[in-house]
Amino acid sequence: MTAPDRPSDTDDKPGLVDRLRARMPWFDHVMRAQQRYKDSKGDFYAAGITYFTIFALFPLLMVGFAIGGFVLANQPELLATVQDRIRSSVGGDMGQQLTELMESAIDSRTSVGLIGLAAAAWAGLGWMANLREALSQMWGLYRDELPGFLRTKISDLLALLSVFVAIVLTMALTALGNMSVMRNVLEWFGIADAPGLTLVLRVASLLVSVLVSWLLFTFLIARLPRESVSFRSSVRAGLLAAVGFEIFKLVAAIYLRSVLTGPAGATFGPVLGLMVFAYITARLILFATAWAATMPENMREDVVAAPGPAVIRNRIIARPGLHPWQAAAAALLGAVGALSFSPRRRSPDVSRAEGGG
Repeated sequence: MTAPDRPSDTDDKPGLVDRLRARMPWFDHVMRAQQRYKDSKGDFYAAGITYFTIFALFPLLMVGFAIGGFVLANQPELLATVQDRIRSSVGGDMGQQLTELMESAIDSRTSVGLIGLAAAAWAGLGWMANLREALSQMWGLYRDELPGFLRTKISDLLALLSVFVAIVLTMALTALGNMSVMRNVLEWFGIADAPGLTLVLRVASLLVSVLVSWLLFTFLIARLPRESVSFRSSVRAGLLAAVGFEIFKLVAAIYLRSVLTGPAGATFGPVLGLMVFAYITARLILFATAWAATMPENMREDVVAAPGPAVIRNRIIARPGLHPWQAAAAALLGAVGALSFSPRRRSPDVSRAEGGG
């Protein structure tokens, strides 16, 4: 008879991931951030942000065409130059059709601009609402009651304008940190032929790009959630997102150069590349936010609300009494039962006979 199977000592030992989490605090933090990202449906919100990002490009293009129409309408010489280049580049009827199409677009610049602005505002508000809700969820800011519709839209509009200003400033700073711009500045000072200047400019351009991305991501993580969050943790998360964003841009640039060489890549590559770029950037921002929310100083126990006071309600149930015929029937049945089960009395003769015997 064999002894019963006993659990081995190895069954009680923690797994490899648990041992790594206990040994390396930074790895445990990464796993906590990944769990927060997963529990808060980070991929779902990243897909929504990507959708509204792509959708908002079309009305923005309409606004851009309207602005270009106003510029060309006020500068006839520039308009004539553009028309001549179109005719020289595209000859025949196609060139004439492109010229007429441009003239019709200039004539309808006001309506195109207004429609583009309205559509851009609607898509932008959807993008901002999705982004703010996603960031709030990553921070663990679950709310049962939402503010009023008008108040929410006004808040989202102000946040959208502030993000637009921040993006414009970061683009300007990024342009100033471009290698060609810095080289032109150094040539103006007469030191463009210094040894090792290319390497220095490349490193400086990369540092400026990381700094600008750091400022933008810190602003998004700290100021866009619908409730106040830790700014110190947002600064660290912004730096993490900025470094990851620069690495992603380098990898994406190499990938696009290899993809856009073919005819299919040249046709669909820019659109697919834009979608992938928006999706990866959204995931990066949301994960960095989850990383900030799972820092030790931000981890807190869930507050369980005390149950409400017990309320005792006495219920008085009134049952109707017996009807007269029901009472009479019950009495009759009781009498019959008593007579049926009563003991039988013996006769006197039988009793005397038993006594004499």
